[in-house]
Amino acid sequence: MDGLLIVDKPRGMSSHDVVARARRLLREKRIGHTGTLDPLATGVLVLCVGQATRLSEYLLGEEKSYEGVIRLGQRTTTDDAAGEVVEARPVPPITPERLRQLEAQFTGAIAQIPPQFSAIQKGGQRAYALARQGRPIELAPRPVTVYALQLTPHDGEGTAEIGHLRIVVRCSAGTYIRALARDIGEALGCGGHLIALRRTQVGRFTLADAVTLDRIEAAASEGSAAALLLPMDRAVADWPAAYLSDEDARRLQRGQVIAATIPYATHAPRVRVYDSRRAFIAIAHWDGMKLKPAKVFNAAPPLVR
Repeated sequence: MDGLLIVDKPRGMSSHDVVARARRLLREKRIGHTGTLDPLATGVLVLCVGQATRLSEYLLGEEKSYEGVIRLGQRTTTDDAAGEVVEARPVPPITPERLRQLEAQFTGAIAQIPPQFSAIQKGGQRAYALARQGRPIELAPRPVTVYALQLTPHDGEGTAEIGHLRIVVRCSAGTYIRALARDIGEALGCGGHLIALRRTQVGRFTLADAVTLDRIEAAASEGSAAALLLPMDRAVADWPAAYLSDEDARRLQRGQVIAATIPYATHAPRVRVYDSRRAFIAIAHWDGMKLKPAKVFNAAPPLVR
């Protein structure tokens, strides 16, 4: 069973838990995710199944989109609702103009300090493990990019005091929305933390592509779980494609370099390769004249989806 399984992760489960359940339901050990979602969060979690696990590296750096809710006036140990409240401050009046200023301040290339409770390693240990031991460490700011940010009152209008903000964001891989919530709260002078988060998009994959774990379980019990998978070449669908004859396809799969012309591709160091049946067989490096295989797959008839 090979392909991409786009899961709508439920609240309360870790990404590891989702992978473990998918392995049991699909009876496939080769399953991995392409970007962690915190247990608090819901939404798009891209799983690579079978041979598609070899494509995960091309999905790890994809842009991501989120919708969430920030609670103002409280800081927590984890920068979200899972942590303990460590400070409470009054929330000032917030005007629409102030929200526009915050949007501008946190849009673009920014230096973001990750949460203390994060999987970042320092000295061979995870930051969250040290934080749980009461040994928080100083984490260096990391460059991330926020491509679009929208902040709106979640429970009020105008200039009245509000306790919550709705956040909609499109950002680079590696951006912590918890840290963004924390920093927006600090910029307002009252602190804040994330109380809800839903990932709506990872690269080209959206909630429209996602299925629930209940649906996967039902399909598995009926023996139709494979129908929920997207073709694994969807992971690299925006790359140029090369179509080979049966003979050239066999040669490429044996590791040989193949002469090839790819129309309309003027600069494409990596391409997806198909055989005469339009089955996805490889990823190859292309220098403008020749294809050199980088990853070769056992060809299967193309999936319908």
